[in-house]
Amino acid sequence: MSSVIQAKTNTSEIAANSSTQEKLHYQIVIVGGGAAGITVASQLQTKNGKLNIAIVEPNDKHYYQPAWTLVGGGQYSIDATVKSEQSCIPKGVTWIRDYATELDPDNNTVLSRCGKQIHYDYLVLCPGIQIDWHLIEGLQDALGKGGVCSNYAFEYAPHTWEVIRNFQGGNALFTFPATPIKCGGAPQKIMYMADDAFRKQGVCNKTNMMFCSAVGAIFPVPAYAERLLKVVDRRNIQLKFKHNLKAIRAEAKEAVFDVTTDEGVQQVVIPYDIIHVTPPMSAPDFIKTSKLAVAEGAGKGWVDVNKETLQHNIYPNVFSLGDASSLPTSKTAAAIRRQAPVLVENLLALIDSSSLTGSYNGYTCCPLITGYGKVIMAEFDYTNQPMSTFPVDPREERYSMWLVKRHVLPWVYWNRMLKGKRFEGDALKLKGWKQGQS
Repeated sequence: MSSVIQAKTNTSEIAANSSTQEKLHYQIVIVGGGAAGITVASQLQTKNGKLNIAIVEPNDKHYYQPAWTLVGGGQYSIDATVKSEQSCIPKGVTWIRDYATELDPDNNTVLSRCGKQIHYDYLVLCPGIQIDWHLIEGLQDALGKGGVCSNYAFEYAPHTWEVIRNFQGGNALFTFPATPIKCGGAPQKIMYMADDAFRKQGVCNKTNMMFCSAVGAIFPVPAYAERLLKVVDRRNIQLKFKHNLKAIRAEAKEAVFDVTTDEGVQQVVIPYDIIHVTPPMSAPDFIKTSKLAVAEGAGKGWVDVNKETLQHNIYPNVFSLGDASSLPTSKTAAAIRRQAPVLVENLLALIDSSSLTGSYNGYTCCPLITGYGKVIMAEFDYTNQPMSTFPVDPREERYSMWLVKRHVLPWVYWNRMLKGKRFEGDALKLKGWKQGQS
């Protein structure tokens, strides 16, 4: 006999190996227990402790992914980036440890890998982003050996530092794909730290540094791009725009790129001694194939939400934030920091049959590491204009911002963001820098 769970449970876990015919019901179902899911659940609980909430999340580990770049640069311990998922889930929220595999918004249901039917009154989608390693031929077999590395997975980030510190010179390639990715500045950050390491190791004069990017600009915000181009010039790094990595030939140590030119797409092969790969990414498959995804256009495949209210454009009882959403801004934890309060405000308003007045302005932040001890704290919104939570020009490389990135932000993540606390700039009533100031 199937069971129906409606009563609120106290931070309980419904294991993936439980009955495959369960029918569950919750007032609010959150798909994804990463940065976005935990933050939203915590803020909802803070606002109304009587809400009946469940989080669908298969992983028993929770990762602070922004530090993986620092791990790859030899500046952070990989073990410090992980905690148990159970310890992160707010008290009073049910954890359904299972994979969401199908969304049926017409019947307010999430189907799981183990056959659970999870019914909801309101749905929050934040399952994160899918890493499509398989789309680069030969990459999966090459990763972790022969100079091929990537910071985009917990198991691979430490190997990046091994590759960098043992490098003896030659071609050092750093790639950027043609798809949206989480933390758009990360492919550059590891490159600048690697260049510093090569200088300290005395192999810089024997090294050809190349940034091979599938897009045509180094950063989407012109004011920050201008400063980054100066960093690249200072470091004598070769920029190879419109170079999209398609294959790794591990035995020959060759990278194969599709290069877009005025004459069309041409295949170019570049030998490498080391290569840091940023893989293509996409919305999770169960999102892409659902009625909740954008059907056509630039946002195809991502959860189709209003960019200001975060409410779904067709199904009003569905919201989304974070990497899987169609929000036209950089996919960062800092963006979630500003998205979550808007979503929570609007979801609670909908529950109370009130107007949705919360509005997200596209705020995001990318702490651009430009070397050891140097960070450009790139904050901006939908207008693509520089802004700052701090009363200083964010376009400058600063040691103080390195300290924020290296020491402050990890603490804030574990102790404030995941606990549902207010954005620090608001809590401290900081008067931030705005474009037009000196």
